[in-house]
Amino acid sequence: MGRALIVYTTRTQETLQIGDLIAEGIRFSGQEAVVCDVKDIKKAEDLEGYDAYVFGSPTYHGEMLQPMKTFLFLAEKADLANKIGGAFGAHGWSTEAQERIYQTMKTVFKMAMVSGPLLLKSASLGGGLQMAQDYGRDIAKKIA
Repeated sequence: MGRALIVYTTRTQETLQIGDLIAEGIRFSGQEAVVCDVKDIKKAEDLEGYDAYVFGSPTYHGEMLQPMKTFLFLAEKADLANKIGGAFGAHGWSTEAQERIYQTMKTVFKMAMVSGPLLLKSASLGGGLQMAQDYGRDIAKKIA
């Protein structure tokens, strides 16, 4: 059984809800998923032991939240090359955070990314629940 770590930061709990749904999709596929607040990751060693990593932050005023920026510098010290990756987060009218997280994981960390970040305004709008679970299933397929 493969293991996925979903690390998020949130302002209104929307990004957490999306992360939980991604975890459900991973679990539905028979893999293990751990959801963790970015504040609980203190050192690069905390990222060891997973086959896939999914990082999420909402976009707020065109940026990802500061805790995710800080976390990405820490994650750069972990050996994530060739690990499976994905990015997500809630947004209002723009998706800069999700795109920047995804591109950092792909180009800086050299991860094996699923196709594109998950871009949702909310888990409860426009089929968001299904889209988030399907994103988790896509992660799980790459693990298997």
